[in-house]
Amino acid sequence: MQTAYLSHPDCLRHDMGEGHPECPARLKAIEDKLIAFGIFPFLHHYEAPSVTREQLARVHSDALLDHLESISPSEDLVQIDEDTWMTPHTLAAAGRAAGSLVLATDLVMAGKAGNAFCCVRPPGHHASRDQSMGFCFFNNVAVGAAHALEHHGLERVAVIDFDAHHGNGTEDIFKDDPRVMLCSSFQQRIYPESIPGPGNDHMIFAPLPPRSGSGVFRDTVTRLFLPALNRFRPQIVFVSAGFDSHRADEMADLDLVEEDYAWITRELKQVAAVHSGRRLVSTLEGGYELQALGRSVAAHLKVLCDM
Repeated sequence: MQTAYLSHPDCLRHDMGEGHPECPARLKAIEDKLIAFGIFPFLHHYEAPSVTREQLARVHSDALLDHLESISPSEDLVQIDEDTWMTPHTLAAAGRAAGSLVLATDLVMAGKAGNAFCCVRPPGHHASRDQSMGFCFFNNVAVGAAHALEHHGLERVAVIDFDAHHGNGTEDIFKDDPRVMLCSSFQQRIYPESIPGPGNDHMIFAPLPPRSGSGVFRDTVTRLFLPALNRFRPQIVFVSAGFDSHRADEMADLDLVEEDYAWITRELKQVAAVHSGRRLVSTLEGGYELQALGRSVAAHLKVLCDM
């Protein structure tokens, strides 16, 4: 199966300062492992385009977009929240990250790729309709999902978020839209410390206790996510692929390993094969221990491209 790989040099220019975990080295670590494992040559490479205002406005308020434009610095840094800083290059990087989801969606919808991985930053799943937060400026996966709905006319879109942190921004954007199913697993009582909504037929939440490990994670996906997805019958599958649940990553304590990411990728590929014409688009969210991140993304991509 042809796998599209989308990135852009602009995503390396957003740098929130020395020691910040969401750093440009994340993308370099991923690329290094994909080359070392022989995966890189098998991918079909695309440069991520810049997102348009119209595409962003499907999921973000004009007030947020205007605010980010107005405070974008020409030098130095502007603080968004305790952990999130805007640099002179942030809007360009965030625009490429969100734009990558648009192109990836177009590629799989046109049959030019069976699936796609967007190796981009900054991440997106904490960005809500009205607020940037938690390292995130635009909600990349939401931009892709909305593009599938509004531009391609789909009626059922699924987003599966296995980042260690709750995809609160994606929930905020789609909580009242039954066309979008969100399945989000995350470690309970860590950032963003938001309490997910009560859940319904299209919002499926799985807060996991610390030290859950592979068994609890896989059981949760099997019991909660897969039956819901098969009932929903998504016409395209999006993945918020966060790798900070890895046991080597200090951002969380869920104790997953590379094979867990390979396993859930196989399960989601099967959902896409049954219901979505194999259409699946994945995008990078978290993952901050560089060696573990590179290995985990490699495991994810090996399954996507049938290696």
